[in-house]
This record gives sequence, structure tokens and C-alpha cells, in this order.
Amino acid sequence: MSAKKPKPGEKPQSERFIETAREIGADETEEGFHGAFDRIVVKTAPPIVKEKKKT
Repeated sequence: MSAKKPKPGEKPQSERFIETAREIGADETEEGFHGAFDRIVVKTAPPIVKEKKKT
């Protein structure tokens, strides 16, 4: 399936997306990504591995 061509005078979707993100103040930095990621993802303790008894 091919992408739709923008109408004359209309910006491609990627340009509209970037402009909108800048207007709402989206953060483009790696620190901003990690901060948002840490707020969303639940931090869990590593799984406890029990050793099997040798017989």
C-alpha cells in the first residue's frame, strides 16, 4: 500500500507531527525520554532464583 501524497499546499504528516509536538512542548532530549519512561514503567525487583537441592 503506498502512502498518500499530500494535497498541494499541505505539509506531509511528519512535518505536521513535529510542529504539533513542538507547540505542545514535547521534550526531544534523551533525559526527557528516560524521565517519562521511569514514570510509566513499574520497577520490579529481579526474580529470586532458588537453587535445586542436589540428590
